[in-house]
Amino acid sequence: MSVSASVSAPVRRVLDTNIVLDLWVFDEPQAGALRTSVESGSTQWLATAAMREELARVLTYPQIAKRLTQRQLPASAVLEHFDRWAQLQPNAPKAPYACKDADDQKFIDLAVQHSAALHSKDAQVLCMKKRLERCGVALNSMAL
Repeated sequence: MSVSASVSAPVRRVLDTNIVLDLWVFDEPQAGALRTSVESGSTQWLATAAMREELARVLTYPQIAKRLTQRQLPASAVLEHFDRWAQLQPNAPKAPYACKDADDQKFIDLAVQHSAALHSKDAQVLCMKKRLERCGVALNSMAL
């Protein structure tokens, strides 16, 4: 057996902005396994330029900026994690199901296009679990 055959392919995942914040801003304990999976290459984190723009904008929100200051963590360091680990994809075509929160649609569209696991804690996304499963998308909050 070749070395490449013995290594399993990375799992494709789409991480919404709140999950990214949990990984690198809030350092949530339950995010540890997902962070390790991303950083080890076990996860192929799919994202778009629009997702990066959203993250950059959210990092300027007062409550997020305060947390960054408390941790002595510049916003640029969080964006460097995005740039290092996220694999940029073109914007995905509209998925068959629409989210009530238009800001979340880009995550759903990308997950559906790639049959990727979608990690979100957003109630407007979580209520779509069964519909997304029909499109081949496993919906997770933090779990792998």
